[in-house]
Amino acid sequence: MMKSSLFLALALNLMLVALTLPGTAYTPWLALETLFLWGIFTALPPGTGQRKLVLAAGVTYALLAALTAVDILVQQSLGRPLNLYLELGVAGAAYHLLETNLGVVLAVAVLVLLLTTLMAMGTLFAFLLQRLARHSTSHAPKVLLSAAIVVTGVTLALPTPIAATGAAMLGRQVALAADTHTATRAFQAAIKNDQSAGTTALKGLTGKDVILGFVESYGISSITDPRYSQLIRSCLNEMENTLAERGLHLVSGRLTSPVQGGQSWLAHMTLLSGQWVDSQLDYDILLSSRHTTLIDDMKQTGHKTVAVMPAITRAWPEGRRFGYDRIYDASTMGYQGPPFNWVTMPDQYTWSWFEQELRANAQQPLFAEMALISSHAPWVPILPVLSDWDQIGNGEVFKAWSDSGEAPASLWRDPDRVREHYGRAINYALEVITGYAARHVDSNTLLIIVGDHQPAPLITGDNASRDAIVHIISADRSLISPFLDAELPGFQAGAIPDLTANGLPMDRFRSTLQSLFSRG
Repeated sequence: MMKSSLFLALALNLMLVALTLPGTAYTPWLALETLFLWGIFTALPPGTGQRKLVLAAGVTYALLAALTAVDILVQQSLGRPLNLYLELGVAGAAYHLLETNLGVVLAVAVLVLLLTTLMAMGTLFAFLLQRLARHSTSHAPKVLLSAAIVVTGVTLALPTPIAATGAAMLGRQVALAADTHTATRAFQAAIKNDQSAGTTALKGLTGKDVILGFVESYGISSITDPRYSQLIRSCLNEMENTLAERGLHLVSGRLTSPVQGGQSWLAHMTLLSGQWVDSQLDYDILLSSRHTTLIDDMKQTGHKTVAVMPAITRAWPEGRRFGYDRIYDASTMGYQGPPFNWVTMPDQYTWSWFEQELRANAQQPLFAEMALISSHAPWVPILPVLSDWDQIGNGEVFKAWSDSGEAPASLWRDPDRVREHYGRAINYALEVITGYAARHVDSNTLLIIVGDHQPAPLITGDNASRDAIVHIISADRSLISPFLDAELPGFQAGAIPDLTANGLPMDRFRSTLQSLFSRG
């Protein structure tokens, strides 16, 4: 009986230790709950009451296991711990990403599998606990509970604990919720009292087309991480040479993004508003306020403002709050080619359509925010850049690659191959931008290319810089030189930013434009 009890206790402890791993910097050998639960349930008399409590313990374990799994996923994808206060607001977006990459049937199957697994784990936990209570001797509760108290005291006293508790996750979530609520209230008050919320006409950009292109996941690691730097630096050198041959001037820098790995819209809002927006709550607060954005500045400057959003496939009512004169989404961009997993249309089509349908027919200077999504995960397939832009048309030409590449579920089994595809996707996005700029950027154009954020820690490694890359291109030197004259941190001439300085916070980019161009 003693051997059976020890075996059951070890199995129970192993399941509980697994819950502690995301929140500890070490690998504990004991979960404190093991001794407490063993002692408490052994002391309970057999019967309906014990069975109900065992069932409740199993359900609780399943919920904690779900939180642990989500915590690991959030840390690997967004580079920060799970915060339920924030995550509940983006659960729908997370499912949409899963659905568009895997399809409805497979996405539902994954969720069913996860739910089944959690139910099985909860059932196993309840079974182990009940069996452990049956196989323990009558004097075990006193010994076990005494041992639990002693081990807890020793753990608190030692610099490196010998045990941990999975229940600490609940405490962390409560603390995070309180901190987030306080930070949100402070942000709300700051927005209400912001004296710089008015618009500023950028007179120095009067009559110029201003194109702000956000490149998905274009982070500083693409040129500092040796796994990508050779490919991307070569591409950037080619960009610099090609643009110079066309008489274009180029400055590059780095901007520190509020996010990593996802939630690109928070980076967009940060840059446009001039406010640091690093949570969905802050985003919603800013949307509901009267705070102005760069879009308002450009309207006051005399520009027609448009948003080109090929990733928007559903109703986007908050888009109207930004005040664009017109928003174009996946359904209004005339694309007749195939989607490529999450990517509704390739970047080269987006640029071609924008030039032919919007710029060529514009009756006044344009300010365009463009979301460039070919470098969005899952980074498969990687399309070739078509040398003849005239053949792009309505996008039917891309049907030739409708069945190219493997399924994301297959690629993502191998992290090294995922990283290779990430580098190739960034290379594709930059080649397309180079091709567009060489053909269509002139002295009446200011092209600003910004990475929205770094990719996930799977790609960058842990504790990577949050900086993204920005390129500023024009044939008019007077539009480029102010960025150099201002001696902005991380900015310098050419296609490679200054790698010796930290980036300019992304929320300062709007005020920088106002400072450089408000005087005309």
